Amino acid sequence: MSNSTERNYRGLEFFHNPQFDWMGKSKYFITISVILLVVGIGSIIAHRGLNYGIDFRGGTLVYVKFAQPPNVGALRNQLDRENLHQATLQSYGTSKDEIMIGLDLGKNNGQSLDAGRAAIVQALTHLYGGQVAGKSDLNNASAPIIADKLTTDDPLHLASKGAQAAENEYAQLAKGIEAFRTRQGLIGNFNELAAVSGVTGPVISDLQKQFYLSQFSVFNTQVVGPRVGANLRRQALYVVLAGLAAMLVYVWYRFELIFGVAAVIATFHDVLITLGIFSLLNKEISLTVIAAFLTLIGYSMNDTIVTFDRIRENLRMKTREKFRDLVNRSINQVLSRTILTSGLTFLAVLALYLFGGEVIRGFSLVLVIGVIIGTYSSFAIASPLVLYWEDRTRMAAMGAGGKASAPVAPPRPAQAKARKREPAGARR
Repeated sequence: MSNSTERNYRGLEFFHNPQFDWMGKSKYFITISVILLVVGIGSIIAHRGLNYGIDFRGGTLVYVKFAQPPNVGALRNQLDRENLHQATLQSYGTSKDEIMIGLDLGKNNGQSLDAGRAAIVQALTHLYGGQVAGKSDLNNASAPIIADKLTTDDPLHLASKGAQAAENEYAQLAKGIEAFRTRQGLIGNFNELAAVSGVTGPVISDLQKQFYLSQFSVFNTQVVGPRVGANLRRQALYVVLAGLAAMLVYVWYRFELIFGVAAVIATFHDVLITLGIFSLLNKEISLTVIAAFLTLIGYSMNDTIVTFDRIRENLRMKTREKFRDLVNRSINQVLSRTILTSGLTFLAVLALYLFGGEVIRGFSLVLVIGVIIGTYSSFAIASPLVLYWEDRTRMAAMGAGGKASAPVAPPRPAQAKARKREPAGARR
């Protein structure tokens, strides 16, 4: 590294040659972690489990298209007035005029798709008004209702072909109107229906007599059953455990088994504390949140590996230094780098949490908590675990051999090979 490059690098350092005794404070760190874990697990027990979203517990998902971007707060208040409490609202789409409303199965008594859909349509009708006495809402009418109205009025005079033939043709016409409405999301004007095959002036005129156009349209409805939700929970757990297992193998391969075990324990510690905070805040666990937890696992593991990598490099250079001092020195050496990367990442995810909107609020909250806890665990949990294991290994060696060579870190295989190649005089 050139002198100018080294000066630029040092200019980014928050601490110049820090001498913090991290391992000396490890008992305090572990006490803090135990308290956080106990409080979090206690909250989960008190709440009788985590607050799973509709993706996991089952419910009805209703997709609504609005003529104008809706006021989400007013919409949520209206749903509460309709006894649809704790309904989840998520906006999506570039124009923000589409909302996905999630209803718990318990909120519509486990009824079919039509029950959840009808509850949403009723709430939105009361909120937006616009209904006309004696007319139905074309933006939310089903194809059979449209077909029945057209068959009764017979604007195309198809009765001469026979009652059954007229019903069949109007049923096809109604399906075409419904399909057009689904593609558009919303019918803003009756004249738009001229684009539908078979819809002529008389049909449009009759529809205007029988229907009105509301400012919203429920264009899709889905149900996530309890069994599907249970399968999703189980699969989410498998994904998280598989990720931890894969990282254990990777760190084992790159370092040693104890390093891998310490890294996985620290990461598991991060996940449990974050789950506990979610329970304390009564936040929902959704599929988006699970994706954030996987991101958290990767970030936490990366920060731990950076610290472990510096420990390994120092082990190769300093063979007569106490392992406790070596670990402290390694953490201090990466301290400025950790503050820079974690600090900037924290600012980014905090902005995402504050200004990203309700849709990704849970995702960003996991990352806000995870950046702090993941950085903390790399030196407060993972490193003390490695030190504890090395101390136990040395004490076991002293008990077996009667005398330990010195309170130093055990040489790694790479160091042992390097000593064998040194001349005899170099080892004096």
